[in-house]
Amino acid sequence: MTSGPYLENYLDSLKNLPVELHRNFDLMRDLDSKIQELLRNIDKLANDYLSNIRRYSVEKKNETMTRIQRGFDKAKKYGDDKVQLAMENYELVDTYIRKHDSAFASYEAEIEDKAIRNIEEGSKKRRQKKTKDKDVKNKSASSEEETVTKKSEKKQLKKGAKSTGSATRKTPLVSVVTSPTNSTNSIASVTVDTSSLTGALVGDGVAHSAEVLDMPVDPNEPTYCLCDQVSYGEMIGCDNPDCSIEWFHFECVELIKKPKGKWFCPICITDRVKK
Repeated sequence: MTSGPYLENYLDSLKNLPVELHRNFDLMRDLDSKIQELLRNIDKLANDYLSNIRRYSVEKKNETMTRIQRGFDKAKKYGDDKVQLAMENYELVDTYIRKHDSAFASYEAEIEDKAIRNIEEGSKKRRQKKTKDKDVKNKSASSEEETVTKKSEKKQLKKGAKSTGSATRKTPLVSVVTSPTNSTNSIASVTVDTSSLTGALVGDGVAHSAEVLDMPVDPNEPTYCLCDQVSYGEMIGCDNPDCSIEWFHFECVELIKKPKGKWFCPICITDRVKK
């Protein structure tokens, strides 16, 4: 029930009230007119009786008193009918008032129920929104945590790959020089499976960062350099023809590239300085 239909139904129920009240009031007015006429007749009869009481005979007196009594009885009857009509009007109006109060109470209860439902729906929507925001927040936090975890794993993988690469770093395959001579300042290379290189080599108190071969070495293969190892990687020959070692690894003599001009190994330099 909404306010529109409620008012229409209530106004429709009131359409017959004015007609019924108007009819009853008309009847009450007619009864009142009859009562007034009877009272006037009673007054006239009473005045005539009092004026002629000495001249009236006993029969005339009784007749006049009877007429006066009948007038009073009839007026009383009309008065009772008038009171009954007034009571009917009261009951009629009271019935419409009770009907209005009942309908209004139902309408008010419906409005309260609707307000309660709206409040409950609003609370439900707020709870759903709060739950949804919480889920989104948790999902976002999980995504961020997953992203951080993935980044951490990637860093660990990169770090592990870097460590593995440092342990098993490969160098290009180069040609082997089996009989190096010191007549020219040249670079000797050797074909090496660099996946077997590990650790750092130290020889004659000189540290170097060259990778070591884990692969089996031919015991008949000659050794060179301060580290007394076989030839591998880039090597440089000493320009001293009397050099006892002749060839040296770049790392062992702290070289990155071939120097210009002649080059002498640390041992030969030390011997020349002594001389």
